[in-house]
Amino acid sequence: MRKVFQEELTQVGEQLVEISRLVSEAIDKATTSFQIADVDLAQDVIAADARIDFLQNSLDERAIDILALQGPVASDLRMIVGSLRMSASLERMGDLARHIAQLARLRYPSVVIPGGMTETFTRMAELDQEIADKLTVLLESRDLEVARDILKANTVINDLHLSVFKAIAAPEWSESPATTVDVALASRYFERFADHGVSVAQKVTYLVTGAWQPNATEHS
Repeated sequence: MRKVFQEELTQVGEQLVEISRLVSEAIDKATTSFQIADVDLAQDVIAADARIDFLQNSLDERAIDILALQGPVASDLRMIVGSLRMSASLERMGDLARHIAQLARLRYPSVVIPGGMTETFTRMAELDQEIADKLTVLLESRDLEVARDILKANTVINDLHLSVFKAIAAPEWSESPATTVDVALASRYFERFADHGVSVAQKVTYLVTGAWQPNATEHS
């Protein structure tokens, strides 16, 4: 029975990695469609989000079955509960990639962001991609240096997000109300994507060290 239990835990971990890889692919395609107004690529992201949702539901059902049938000890219980919470964050990251793609589709054939904001959003996209890629590495390796890299990238994104809101609140901002809303929403999506990545990184850190740091990023 213990062998079966460990195999089930391993499968939960493998599903987390699979979801993480799909999220990484989703943010890659979403940010590309966002930057170059590629409506077909945006539609791919929107359609593929259903696969992330399905895998999250499957993982959660497996984890709940383990809790109900196996009576895990404390260390295993942390792994199972942590996996449930990480899968929720990864699923939300997939949703946020979909939101970015939906903005690109909504404004096609125009790009969403005015020219003066291109550099800022390009950097935010690069950092979100970095976080997504590193999450997969972290889930596979439990290397806490990778977790620290994720937190550092998130700090930069927070600064960029703040700079966007300062820009649209400045007297010299002259874009239309629709563009202003698009810029604010897009910045929020990029920033929240990173926040959920931090949430996953903190939970992996907890699983490795047993030390919990309160996470202010855990909200929708």
